[in-house]
Amino acid sequence: MSDRSPSTLPVPLAVDRVREEFPILAREKYGKPLRYLDNAASTQKPQAVLDAIEHLYAHSYANIHRGVHFLSEEATAAYEAARGRVARFLGAHSPAEVVFTRNATESINLVAASFLRPRAQPGRTIVLTQMEHHANIVPWQLLAEEQGLRVRPVAVTAEGEVDREDFRVALAEDPALVALCHVSNTLGTINPVEEMVAEAKEHGLPVLLDGAQAVAHFPVDVGSLGCDFYVFSGHKVFGPTGIGVLWGREELLAAMPPYQGGGDMIERVSFAGTTFAPPPARFEAGTPHIAGAVGLAAALDYTEALGHGPIEAHEQALLAKGTEVLRSVDGLRIIGEARRKVAVLSFVIEGVHPHDLATVLDRDGIAVRAGHHCTQPLMEYYGLNATTRASFAFYNTFEEVEALGESLGRALRILR
Repeated sequence: MSDRSPSTLPVPLAVDRVREEFPILAREKYGKPLRYLDNAASTQKPQAVLDAIEHLYAHSYANIHRGVHFLSEEATAAYEAARGRVARFLGAHSPAEVVFTRNATESINLVAASFLRPRAQPGRTIVLTQMEHHANIVPWQLLAEEQGLRVRPVAVTAEGEVDREDFRVALAEDPALVALCHVSNTLGTINPVEEMVAEAKEHGLPVLLDGAQAVAHFPVDVGSLGCDFYVFSGHKVFGPTGIGVLWGREELLAAMPPYQGGGDMIERVSFAGTTFAPPPARFEAGTPHIAGAVGLAAALDYTEALGHGPIEAHEQALLAKGTEVLRSVDGLRIIGEARRKVAVLSFVIEGVHPHDLATVLDRDGIAVRAGHHCTQPLMEYYGLNATTRASFAFYNTFEEVEALGESLGRALRILR
């Protein structure tokens, strides 16, 4: 077990100390130190998370809920404690409002299948925005095709903000549901979801928020947001892959039919018929990702011990520095310059393909993302096929931002 504790770190953020908690950040490649700037795709894991997962498997692992022996009881307690930890992290009314899934994508699919499908009325719309991740588009398209609904994208501005007037028009078109990203994974835009949810509620509409890109950067309180569903993935918030969260209002979850059938989501099974457990068990068929839930809880403990204030301040400073550095690069255009952003910078350089650029940066040990970032409708709006994206977390440094700028300069000499 690590003897280092994030609670001992001073404020403002001691980034050098923080980086020591992430073993992978000490790696080198091609004789260069790793500079990991791909955090919007997935975040790295602190030692505390690795320790929590290892401890469960080494000391307390068994299947949960159905065993009477002590290992099963320990594992069950750890899994349900993780549910409570997530509930506190989100400001949920009760742990019963927290459903564990594989990821945010499955959480959205669950809401589409179990909440909206039984309520769908042909001809109504599902309101999204042009900046949504494919995970918050495709499930609704599949349901729309099946049920005779229509997906209604709300326009974005050239700066990468939601066109609020178009949003209000969309709300007046008899939607069945509104599904919005809290933060854009491509643009970094922080959407004014509190205001947008309030406007949707004036029309009596249910609202789902995709928080996959939000939870790593600032605190989330579902009560204050006023939404009905909130989803995120553990791997985006320094936890393991394969674990996700659906938060839903307790009364809505209680009225929803099962998403999948199997063990642990039932009250009684017979060939004459089956009765189902109340939420959240109703939506967690089969053996869940026990270690994933425990690792996620450790990740939330870790980030909250660091403090949201220091994290936000450092990341905003990285964003400001990164914006300054990129603007100094000849022919570079930043895509998305909303007034409120997390530390995500997507950009294109005239005459240079984003994939070629990312490949050259990789040879300097700089890991960025190139492509459409699972936001092809947004790329189409900007008239692009792809961008290069640098996305930052609290363990990134100003030296890494400067190294990005220097590497971009070298890349241009090679690629132009």
